[in-house]
Amino acid sequence: MPRPPIDPVQLEVFHHLLGAYCEEAGARLRLSSISPNIRERADYSVAVFDRDACLIAQAAHIPVHLGSAGAAVRAVRERLDLVDGDVAILNDPYSGGSHLPDVTMVCPVFVGGRRPEWFVVNRAHHADVGGATPGSMGIARDLFAEGLVLPPVHFRRAGRLQQDLLRILSRNVRGADERLVDLRAQEASLSQLGNRMTALADQHGLATVRRTTAALMDYSERAGRATLRQLSRGTYHAADQLDDDGLGHGPLSISLRLRLTRERATFDWSETCDQAQGGVNANRGIAMAACVYALRCLCPDRLPTNEGLFRLLRLVTRRGSLVDPSSPAPVAGGNVETSQRLVDVALQALAIAAPDRVPAASAGTMSNLAFGGVAGANCGFASYETLPGGAGASARQRGQSAIQTHMTNTRNTPVEEQERRTPLRVRALSVRRNSGGRGARRGGDGMIKEIQALEPLQGSFLGERQRRGPPGAAGGSAGKPGRVSIERGGVRERLPAKSSFDLGVGDVVIVETPGGGGHGAR
Repeated sequence: MPRPPIDPVQLEVFHHLLGAYCEEAGARLRLSSISPNIRERADYSVAVFDRDACLIAQAAHIPVHLGSAGAAVRAVRERLDLVDGDVAILNDPYSGGSHLPDVTMVCPVFVGGRRPEWFVVNRAHHADVGGATPGSMGIARDLFAEGLVLPPVHFRRAGRLQQDLLRILSRNVRGADERLVDLRAQEASLSQLGNRMTALADQHGLATVRRTTAALMDYSERAGRATLRQLSRGTYHAADQLDDDGLGHGPLSISLRLRLTRERATFDWSETCDQAQGGVNANRGIAMAACVYALRCLCPDRLPTNEGLFRLLRLVTRRGSLVDPSSPAPVAGGNVETSQRLVDVALQALAIAAPDRVPAASAGTMSNLAFGGVAGANCGFASYETLPGGAGASARQRGQSAIQTHMTNTRNTPVEEQERRTPLRVRALSVRRNSGGRGARRGGDGMIKEIQALEPLQGSFLGERQRRGPPGAAGGSAGKPGRVSIERGGVRERLPAKSSFDLGVGDVVIVETPGGGGHGAR
């Protein structure tokens, strides 16, 4: 006889319980780490997958991490023979990773059988993983210049820490001690999450947990399909472009054909330009994360995000393109910059089908800023942060100012922490007034950050939306484009949006992030 359906209230309790487990594991990761990038900025994500690498639950962390983490689980399952006590690690964008600084850990959780019952996963952005520039986010011509590449390998094998791997890591990154502590923090958080999952099975029975998990995914699929059925069916086209690839090539076109039916949304990116020579390529996992995020924005707030939502999407890409590159194409900016533009284009297409539900474009860049010591001054030091911009206005309200939007969900680096740990002085940190687009509702303003070097340093900036500001919607105007400059001896010089530079003592980097687009004619 068929089992009776599970009560929706029970499903919601189960969903919140799993989400709380992931949030708790994320908190342990943050509080156990020592790098400002993880401890202060919270640049990490945590999730649970089932035995078939399907997403069960996640914390409210970073969309670009979470939407692409399933590829990491599948890569680990395919490449490694897993036993109880194993912990796997990877960052290879062509084997389940996103970009090299995002180091992913995958831990199988066994419950009596020979096959893992769950996979607990976290992904944390490390401030440096080697490569040509401090912060590992500079523009490079191939993947190897971006940093140390780790295919899926054992971090711990049957409970034994792989010391050879740690020695390799230590010799190939800046700030090795910090990296190693953060990796152990990642491992500790997965241990806690795995224990929570086994305790759940012990308390309620594995069969009950499996059945409830399947029902939760089915519920998300039904609710997501109900959202699809509220949208106008048809095929919609949208396009935008990246400013450049940092090596003098651009603009780079991004094109989407979105087909909406009552059952599925097909995101076809096959007409997007060929892969770039500079590091703005985004792999299929990043493209999928952007599509899931855009669709999720139209769903009810309380809808659980899991494999049920992924079932509603079909992703089409062209091999060798900007959104499906071939190895060893560089990808550092694909995760942080191209992902934002993919969301802009996906929302632009969805706005045709649901014009009153989609806001104007937000900043459209993470404005990545990194610094490191040069020979003779803090050799081995590296710091990295992303800077917020303006949010796009909607039909109901103006956009928020100086806020992280869309594919990023991190915090600001506290001024006190940045000045205490690095040879830098934050000379100014303020809202960039009147940088949001005009309209019936104004776009949010960007921000201004000025950082002065106290010792000779090497820096890099990776940004977008510096040629054209984020477009408005429904007659609203675009937000102001971003800008990055260096001030030396009182003379200010504008830099390219993707650049590496040297700083002398007293030199100042000034970053002005884009404002969001306005909404509605005035």
